[in-house]
Amino acid sequence: MKPLRALALSAFFLAPALAAAADIDGARLSVLWGVPFAGVLLSIALLPLLAPHFWHHHFGKVTAAWSLAFLVPFAAAFGPAAAGAGFVHALLAEYLPFVILLGALFTVAGGIYIRGNLQGSAALNAGLLAIGAVLASFMGTTGASMLLIRPLIRANDGRKHITHVVVFFIFIVSNAGGSLTPLGDPPLFLGFLKGVDFFWTMQHIWMETLFLVSVLLVLFFLLDSWFWRQPGERLAVDPTPDTPPARFGFDGKVNFLLLAVVVGLVLMSGVWKSDVQWDVAGTAVGLPGLVRDAGLVLVTLVSLALTPRQVHEDNQFNWGPMQEVAKLFAGIFLTIIPVIAMLKAGVDGPFGAIVSAVTRADGSPDPAMYFWASGLLSSFLDNAPTYLVFFNTAGGDPVTMMTTHAATLAAISAGSVFMGANTYIGNAPNLMVKAIAEDRGVKMPSFFGYMLWSVGILVPLFVVITFIWLR
Repeated sequence: MKPLRALALSAFFLAPALAAAADIDGARLSVLWGVPFAGVLLSIALLPLLAPHFWHHHFGKVTAAWSLAFLVPFAAAFGPAAAGAGFVHALLAEYLPFVILLGALFTVAGGIYIRGNLQGSAALNAGLLAIGAVLASFMGTTGASMLLIRPLIRANDGRKHITHVVVFFIFIVSNAGGSLTPLGDPPLFLGFLKGVDFFWTMQHIWMETLFLVSVLLVLFFLLDSWFWRQPGERLAVDPTPDTPPARFGFDGKVNFLLLAVVVGLVLMSGVWKSDVQWDVAGTAVGLPGLVRDAGLVLVTLVSLALTPRQVHEDNQFNWGPMQEVAKLFAGIFLTIIPVIAMLKAGVDGPFGAIVSAVTRADGSPDPAMYFWASGLLSSFLDNAPTYLVFFNTAGGDPVTMMTTHAATLAAISAGSVFMGANTYIGNAPNLMVKAIAEDRGVKMPSFFGYMLWSVGILVPLFVVITFIWLR
């Protein structure tokens, strides 16, 4: 984490007048300010292919270098106050809450071991994916992913082809399954904070979700069944056939209670309204958020203290995947600052053509275009601020959005959540699931290799959704 500490130290020297800094005016920015963000994305996409050894050992340094490539020139162009304010806002309002929640879910789910003689047949795999899809909307895509990815990989350890299992897991559990409640995915939670009713998305996009998840499950079952029937698919042979199979059950059960506490803390921070807040270098830090984050840190420590060591050993639990996600998203959250600012500038900004494209000639919003615009940008940008950008572009009033513009809000919600599956960086659990799978020896597709799967399977389904529900 040394490069990230150096980055934080550089921000300290930028900080003397932070509180006086104004918000970044995206209309004043050139698209060239997006180069560091593009550099982070291209590094994630290309370096594991072109220089795997270098990337494996130095991806943190590469990410920090791109971050400084944005921060230092920005400080020179707009002043230390503006650069420091942007850094502090990204750190306190976005990155730290993100990493703390992700770390808590990673730790708690990693403390639950599902034992039993699970055999990775097509029926079992499809069943686990279906269960994960249901859980994702109530414990978050990250929670459901961290809970189920390890037993799913373990159940398929004796198979020759496992990659497709993890890819469909990302499609279904890490993304599509989280589309029904604000607990499922960060964009919907932000909508909840803006005034969208808790069950609104469940009432308005359940048909799209059911269609997408059902078709994906059927496609997966057909593909997995075909692999299952191939000669040599089942590589492992039980060396002790007379040993009775382990009884199905759970070890580390205390973590189920802690998982409920995590969900409760997240929900509390959205429901609890408090005027108590502190201004930290121009960024408002509210009491509910502080209580949530402190509670999540406490939950993480309690889980580590109460989970038996044997459970972590059985789960092959280690901090590698969490460290990778934390370092990569540190660079993403920082370099994305000017990109989001340019989007927020609307038709006056460098990306004005994108904003204009979602509006019909008569001035009314076009749900289909909102679906694709919010979705495609969410595939490469953070889907939470992308959701907010298009939410505000469509009017921003929650009552109007839930009634007059209900089709538009449904399109923004579905696009932001569904299309997070288009790339590894579209949603945080994607990258974490990939890291865990690779840590277990699963050969995962490259960045662009994964996109071949998503473009070939998901995009046609999104086209069908557009013609049926969003015309």
